Amino acid sequence: MRHRVHGRKLGRTTAHRKALFRNQLTALFTHERIVTTVAKAKELRPLAERMVTLARTGSLPARRRVLTMVPDKQVVKRLFDEVAPRFVDRPGGYTRIVRIGKRHGDGAELALIEFVDYKPPKKGQGGEDSGKPSLMDRARGMFGARKGEAGGEAEAPVETAEEPAEDAEVVETAQEQEPVEATPAEAGEEEAPVEDESADAEEKPASD
Repeated sequence: MRHRVHGRKLGRTTAHRKALFRNQLTALFTHERIVTTVAKAKELRPLAERMVTLARTGSLPARRRVLTMVPDKQVVKRLFDEVAPRFVDRPGGYTRIVRIGKRHGDGAELALIEFVDYKPPKKGQGGEDSGKPSLMDRARGMFGARKGEAGGEAEAPVETAEEPAEDAEVVETAQEQEPVEATPAEAGEEEAPVEDESADAEEKPASD
């Protein structure tokens, strides 16, 4: 029993678990939305919100503390300059967890963890994800979307009206074969008379 046991081990050692959270935090601050299991999302959420709270101060000690968990300087810069200023007036609860179904392979329950003010990029705006299916669309494609959800109904195939092709003249490729006439026998060659063989042989007179 896990009485008063804090946290989940997730079937990993301590070093492996910390490396997992570092990678997930980097992906979350980069894309602002990731898909993972429910257990991992619940463990990642407090860490992500603590990083955002530190980034709200904008101080150098806070930046150094965040760098211990997110070693990518470009991602930390984006967190301090773009993500954290959006939550200055919010006391907490920067992320949300949305369950999206079970995984086909092992039946693990998956969840979508994202920032509460996340807005998917519009297609055709020239953003990073323009022209590509969104994360939610890919998740719905993997696990199937229910009727009534956005993107759940399959688009009807568009029928394109094609102009009827002009009637082409039928070209007869097979030529009619002329009947072959029998050639007469060459002069000088005479036909041999055909001897009629009678089926019944003549009876010889019986000798006494």
